[in-house]
Amino acid sequence: MNFNTANNTFRQLMGNGLLYRVPAFQRDYSWSADEWDDLWQDFLALHTTDEEPSHYMGYLVLQSADSKCFDIIDGQQRITTISIILLGAISLLHDLAKTDAINDKRAEQLRNSYIGYLDPVTLTAKSKLTLNRHNDRFYQDYLVPLEQLPQRGLNASEHLLRKAFLWFKARLKADLEASGEAIAGFVDQTVDRLFFTVITVTDELNAFKVFETLNARGVRLSATDLLKNYLFSVISKEGTHSSELKTLEERWESIIGLLGSDNFPEFLRVFWNSGHKLVRKAHLFKTIRQAVPDRGQAFALIRDLDRHARIYAALRNPLDTSWERDERNWLQQLQMFNVRQPLSLLLAAFDRFGDADRNSFKQTLRAVTMLSFRYNVICGLPGNELERVYNAIAIRLTERTLTSARTVITELQPIYPQDKVFKPAFADKSLRTSNSRNRKVVRYILFELERCCSKTSYALDDATYTIEHILPEHPEQGWDAFDDRQHENGVYQLGNMTLLTAAANRELGNVPFQGKKAVYAASEFTITQGISRRYEKWTPESIASRQNWMAGKAATIWNISF
Repeated sequence: MNFNTANNTFRQLMGNGLLYRVPAFQRDYSWSADEWDDLWQDFLALHTTDEEPSHYMGYLVLQSADSKCFDIIDGQQRITTISIILLGAISLLHDLAKTDAINDKRAEQLRNSYIGYLDPVTLTAKSKLTLNRHNDRFYQDYLVPLEQLPQRGLNASEHLLRKAFLWFKARLKADLEASGEAIAGFVDQTVDRLFFTVITVTDELNAFKVFETLNARGVRLSATDLLKNYLFSVISKEGTHSSELKTLEERWESIIGLLGSDNFPEFLRVFWNSGHKLVRKAHLFKTIRQAVPDRGQAFALIRDLDRHARIYAALRNPLDTSWERDERNWLQQLQMFNVRQPLSLLLAAFDRFGDADRNSFKQTLRAVTMLSFRYNVICGLPGNELERVYNAIAIRLTERTLTSARTVITELQPIYPQDKVFKPAFADKSLRTSNSRNRKVVRYILFELERCCSKTSYALDDATYTIEHILPEHPEQGWDAFDDRQHENGVYQLGNMTLLTAAANRELGNVPFQGKKAVYAASEFTITQGISRRYEKWTPESIASRQNWMAGKAATIWNISF
């Protein structure tokens, strides 16, 4: 990877004629008073009596081919805000020059060092920093030359730039001595005490790799912005009209608004894998860049992203009003199972069948849910093969070579855990109910078993009913059939769990099995009544026996007929 890393002060960053540019399609300036105040308090802390020797400003990711002009891939909000603080200081010095002309010299020295210079003939700004296409006009025309700031006709981010300048100028005036020497000294010391870890890369692909590495270490950067910059730079190279760019940008912002910037990378991978050969996260940006080299393909990709984002958002939200009752239930189950591998297949299936053949989509969704329960929840099989098969089916759906739910379901058969695998896995399954997700899965299993036996359905989240551990989690007297090891192995076995009302469960507490049998016999749940009828005492063998019975029922409940 062609990149280098250095620790630089702000003075070092802005020296030696270096230029910085926020990519044209990078997100707009968005900091407001909370962020301004945090940064200002950090600045003041550098100059108190117990002054900090330096302040760490975090990572700054730059991209450059010539080491003279750098695109700011990550860090534009910080760099822009610091430049606004410096412009506030320069403006104050010009105000003070009305009574002491030497402050004009101080102001020009600061401008030349950190902002740039004004052309002496045209009085146009030659700035060290260029902002994005929505912010740069205001920055260059009003902030850099310190012109009278307009209040009308500004977009939202220009209003924030204007407010930031006025806010910091007011803070400088209120918190520093009202002298040119104090202001210049404050700036001169601050720029030497602001440290950045600067990562410089040569192209977008290296930038993306840096993003992946930093994100893995807990530093939140935006791969979403990186992809946007690439796609829009491809589009704008070929002379796209500004109205087209505006429409595209509105479409992009609509996608981000729908999904959220943090969720977009996961959507992007699901979307891509729903119609292309499986790509791992680390190679996604490289793959898209190679597949989308020109304007037409970039336009098409953004249109496809827009259409599929709405489907993806609905798949991730079972309560979306577009779902029918059965679809909602199956999507809630997939969410409860915490499985994401099927999303690319489901995205392609809805795109293929959602409008034209809704029943085929429903059958596909049900089959995927049944398979996920067997494969992921009970058998705990590795996800790599599962994802590969889902991807192959998704591609064939996108290519329209699979024409019905039956053809899709047939393709699932190689990864479907047959009964000879599923039943032994179920008979040995334990789920520790101290974990909230496991507790919800156990409730779901028990309610489904009850529905199978009594034909009665219950709401999964109904607090009237609770999980009863027949062998208690914390047994007292009367459980001599279990030693410590047998208790540890048996208490969270599915065979040791059943359903009771919350009131009955509280009353029972940890009484011995003989004291529980009468309550079980009077229960409204068929599966709980059966314990009282079938077992005279509760032993490790009883748990195994009941769980084998449950496994037989489960094989008929969570079943795909091929």
